[in-house]
Amino acid sequence: KMASVCRVGSTVGRSLAKYRNVISYAQSLAGAPETRLTALDNGLRVASEETGHATCTVGLWIGAGSRYESEKNNGAGFFLEHMAFKGTKKHPQTALEQEVESMGAHLSAYTSREHTAYYMKTLAKDLPKAVELLSEVVQHCSLNEADVEQQRAVVLRELEEVEGNLQEVCLDLLHATAFQGTPLSYSVLGPSSNARTLSRQDLVEYLGSHYKAPRMVLSAAGGVNHEELVGLAKTHFSGLSFEYEGDAIPVLSPCRFTGSEIRMRDDAMPLAHVAIAVEGARVGSPDIVPLMVANSIIGSYDIKSGGGKNMSSRLAAMAAEENFCESFQAFHSSYSDTGLMGMYFVTDMHHIEDMMHWSQNAWSVPPPQMEVTCMHVLNYGRRVPLAEWDARINAVTPKMVRDVCSKYIYDKCPAVAAVGPVEQLPDYNRTRASMYWLRF
Repeated sequence: KMASVCRVGSTVGRSLAKYRNVISYAQSLAGAPETRLTALDNGLRVASEETGHATCTVGLWIGAGSRYESEKNNGAGFFLEHMAFKGTKKHPQTALEQEVESMGAHLSAYTSREHTAYYMKTLAKDLPKAVELLSEVVQHCSLNEADVEQQRAVVLRELEEVEGNLQEVCLDLLHATAFQGTPLSYSVLGPSSNARTLSRQDLVEYLGSHYKAPRMVLSAAGGVNHEELVGLAKTHFSGLSFEYEGDAIPVLSPCRFTGSEIRMRDDAMPLAHVAIAVEGARVGSPDIVPLMVANSIIGSYDIKSGGGKNMSSRLAAMAAEENFCESFQAFHSSYSDTGLMGMYFVTDMHHIEDMMHWSQNAWSVPPPQMEVTCMHVLNYGRRVPLAEWDARINAVTPKMVRDVCSKYIYDKCPAVAAVGPVEQLPDYNRTRASMYWLRF
């Protein structure tokens, strides 16, 4: 028995010693890699964070998305994303795929309302090749007519698939009604009618209008050297234009939030998908951090997850105990000059009114590294250090949360989008009146 006790004590001692070597949260903040930023002569910015790892992620982020499109070419950015990997003038599609596979790398892209990104995950030693391939994809996409027609069919299939993602449908409808009459109302994928009619010339014009050096950030994180990355940027991106034809620099149209409602009633659907939001804070607003704290207090819930009535979120505990909904999540989407702060929930037709009531009531209750770097540089002009974010969050007080919620929510006109069996959704005027009675 004594031998067993000694062995157990020895094991516990080794375990404690192992945990004593784990760094603290404060140490991890202090040890975060420095972000280095350099601007080329043509305005393209180069950002890097060196960690010494054997792998790295490198990408090109562009200030262009569906918000920069018109009613006629909405969906052009998403269409271009599909065309990017169909080959370049130097690398036909098969050769491009072989190059990426031979490196054991991953090449991907995405488009949002205000940004487009092309990026690669690869071994650090293959950084030069990765930057070369990215430059080819962005600057020398082949865009031949046959590939355009082939990808047209792919985009149309994706549009059909998205129709089955009711959360995405609901949030697109929310943008459409909240920002009606402005480009921020456009969906990233665009309508199917545009996907059928967009031509090669439309895509060429979109590239010429938006893929400009001052609107781009080349960023890398991992086993990278900043001087090497700057050298690669000069080699492959110095030829990028910074001038606009006729000096016609695209300017974002001011966005206007409109308190309004849109419903797509379908009583054959088993569940209703509902989103309610008010105008939120823009990127860079000092109100962002208190609003993030408020959203964290409201939290999220999914009936498939554990926790039940013991969850820290009051609304989540109530939803679990009273079976008010299948799921809900608070969200805050920030754009360059505005935002959307709200709640999305899924419930059956009999609990829509309950969830609308408690979702609004909840507002009155609160008293990937390289990608983050790029978004910060595009939005703030610099990388906001983790220690600075930590200080901002620690500085938030209950009064700040109450004040900022009152500023954005009290007596404001909400935007509402609902899909499914939504007959029991309260009348909009009643929902609007409820905003007056919220107290913070």
